Amino acid sequence: MARRALKLASLAAAASGIYLYGNKFMDPNDFGVVRVGRAIATVHLRSAERLRELCCANRGTFIKVGQHLGALDYLLPEEYTRTLKVLHSQAPKSTRQEIEQVIREDLGKEIKELFVSFEDTPLGAASLAQVHKAVLQDGRTVAVKIQHPKVQAQSSKDIFLMEVLLLIVKQIFPDFEFMWLVEEAKKNLPLELDFLNEGRNAEKVAQMLKNFDFLKVPRIYWELSTRRVLLMEFMEGGQVNDKAYMEKNGIDVNEISRNLGKLYSEMIFVNGFVHCDPHPGNVLVKKCPDSGKAYIILLDHGLYQVLSESFRMDYCRLWQALIKADMKRVQKYSRRLGAGDLYPLFACMLTARSWESVNRGIDQSPVSASEDVEIRSNAAAYLPQITQLLNNVPRQMLLLLKTNDLLRGIESALHTRASASSFLNMSRCCIRAVSTYQRSRSHSLYRRVHISLTEALSLWQINLYELFLWLKGSCLGNWVIAFLNRMHHST
Repeated sequence: MARRALKLASLAAAASGIYLYGNKFMDPNDFGVVRVGRAIATVHLRSAERLRELCCANRGTFIKVGQHLGALDYLLPEEYTRTLKVLHSQAPKSTRQEIEQVIREDLGKEIKELFVSFEDTPLGAASLAQVHKAVLQDGRTVAVKIQHPKVQAQSSKDIFLMEVLLLIVKQIFPDFEFMWLVEEAKKNLPLELDFLNEGRNAEKVAQMLKNFDFLKVPRIYWELSTRRVLLMEFMEGGQVNDKAYMEKNGIDVNEISRNLGKLYSEMIFVNGFVHCDPHPGNVLVKKCPDSGKAYIILLDHGLYQVLSESFRMDYCRLWQALIKADMKRVQKYSRRLGAGDLYPLFACMLTARSWESVNRGIDQSPVSASEDVEIRSNAAAYLPQITQLLNNVPRQMLLLLKTNDLLRGIESALHTRASASSFLNMSRCCIRAVSTYQRSRSHSLYRRVHISLTEALSLWQINLYELFLWLKGSCLGNWVIAFLNRMHHST
């Protein structure tokens, strides 16, 4: 049913475009579909603006949820995501007096006793906390993350109020299926409000990804950290979506995009421990002046998703099927992940590609501007089906979808989206994850050896294909191809 709906929508759009092109004297406003579409967009925009105003007025938890919605670029109508994105830069700021109060209550000392200097203007302010640059008595420069003083007390009341409002809206509009937002807030907010948990997450991911020498995670200073105050090593750099900054500082945009993909493929497919807030303010890049090496700095470790083994394996196999355009397995593993008959829509949501591109193979061609517009437009047209899907899939999927959209937004800003290398890295991680799982379940030495040999062969094939792509795009490769063509013509 969903597949037929997607196909009909695409055909209708194409037919409308052809007719308008052929009839140059026809006013587009004469078409009912154009008028209805404009009206729907206006309703979405007004609703989004009111929602943004509500978030700004209530602050705290409301801004956090609004930011979450604003990150779902390919899942919600553009009117909502565009309007709610500003919440990242309109987060509340605590006063100096409020900051002093939190530090006094949690650390038992005044700011001047702890620090040689403490900058009044925060480096950044978010929905739950803000960060200040400071210098300790021993000369170490640190970043001090301080929770807004009223957030803890108000969070449970805000979640209850949000739940009541969503239940009322659902009674009026039965298709409105956003109760998952409240469920996620109930589960994640207490963890995000505990800065000691954030510190533990930071240390865990630093240890987990220690083999990536391009990754930097700020060190935690536990002796001056509490549930509401977190002291970290100070690190600075340009935001990961700032292409101009990278070009100015001689940082290879493609390398950064490729390395970011490696980090997240490793977290999602191999480890099942995923940093779920990679908006540009939390991912910085910097080039070391001595070595010339570019680093990725990962900040804000409050929100992580832990994936169960069964979910992670199904998700691995689904992505393998999507990359290979194996539609039978796409259907099988989408259904196992709760998509049901809406599996075509689910595949489009995961990949942010059209159903036609999914069938053809998402690694076969880059995303075109027209396809990107089509996907965003479909987010409004299929909002009831999308909300139904979000309500049906495992809760673990929700933060992954948000993470996917944030990463795609970074790739779009850098113009590196859907590159072949990103799919190769994903394939490597999926192969390693599935092979490790199969070995752990096997009691036969022969079977384990067979799995390891198959894994090595598959990884070798990927390396060979990557070498081919590199040669194809390099001067040496072009010279070899030209030489072979001349040899072929001469014979």
